[in-house]
Amino acid sequence: MKTITFYVMALLCLIATKLNAQTFERRAKDISTSIADISKEEKDSLKIEVEAVNMLLEKDEITKEEADKRKLELAEKRANNIETRVAVEKEKLDKLVQDRVDGNIEESSSTFSINYNKGKNSDCKNDTIHSIDFRRTTSQFLFALGVNRMMVDGKMDNDNFKWRSDFYEWGIVFNSRLLKNNNLLHAKYGLSLQYNNLRPDDDKIFVTNGDKTILADSGLNIDVARLRYVNLVIPVHLEFDFTKKKVGDVHTYYPIYDSFKIGIGGYVGVNVKEKQILKYEDANGHQVKDRLRGEYNVSDTTYGLSAYVGYGQVSLYAKYDLQPIFANNDVDQNNLSLGIRFDIN
Repeated sequence: MKTITFYVMALLCLIATKLNAQTFERRAKDISTSIADISKEEKDSLKIEVEAVNMLLEKDEITKEEADKRKLELAEKRANNIETRVAVEKEKLDKLVQDRVDGNIEESSSTFSINYNKGKNSDCKNDTIHSIDFRRTTSQFLFALGVNRMMVDGKMDNDNFKWRSDFYEWGIVFNSRLLKNNNLLHAKYGLSLQYNNLRPDDDKIFVTNGDKTILADSGLNIDVARLRYVNLVIPVHLEFDFTKKKVGDVHTYYPIYDSFKIGIGGYVGVNVKEKQILKYEDANGHQVKDRLRGEYNVSDTTYGLSAYVGYGQVSLYAKYDLQPIFANNDVDQNNLSLGIRFDIN
């Protein structure tokens, strides 16, 4: 189990490192900043030059007609400078876009804009705006929590378990738009850890009887009893995102999580850890907390169905383990989870 946990953490660290790598957006924003700096430098220089001409005019060293002519020449010169210098940055941007198309650069989950000014007057009016959105695959942090219900023969076992039986799940998932020019269909996939807790009622605890796991009376005044088993899973969903595309002057944008969404799919994985936690008062009135690590015959593998429906980054979430919780029990006991899911960009 320690080996599996080590590889899980190593994989999550690798994913985090990848997400922190230099992205297409970051490099494009650097180019955008350079373009904005060019425009500001040239406009500031033009302002100084125009003020110098105005001083000559105030001293009657030149006529008003000559002053206007010089201002126009200076404005044209600075506008040409902007156009020439921006052309160099545009070549960098074109190469960056080509590298992105060739798959040499990681894509980003954000939209950005590049603005630069050019013109032939002293105001250097804004003439062109480039907006780029190359998002096709984005990443999110997944977190979910809710209640667990044990299902036996298709019915909830409400007699032996408290309603406080709970679960939570966290991981990293990726969202890929499937259609080039349509925002409806997405593939959602990733890696997550599911923490499932089952809390017996009436002072019962889980005990093993050979290769079977049953509930038995503990003979103690139990404050807390819960069996926790942790599964590492690969969730895969087909997601319907009803966020409408946005058509700009230059590009069409495909934002996500701005409307209703529905996800249908499932998961497959392995059990990485199980333990039972007990809190009770002993015969001397002392509070005791036991963590019983061992083999409770929880199935080594798991697979199931899951679905969610929501708006934006928040959804109602349900998952059902088709694999029984315990591998060798005479009656199949399956876990049903109901809760809330957050997909955080």
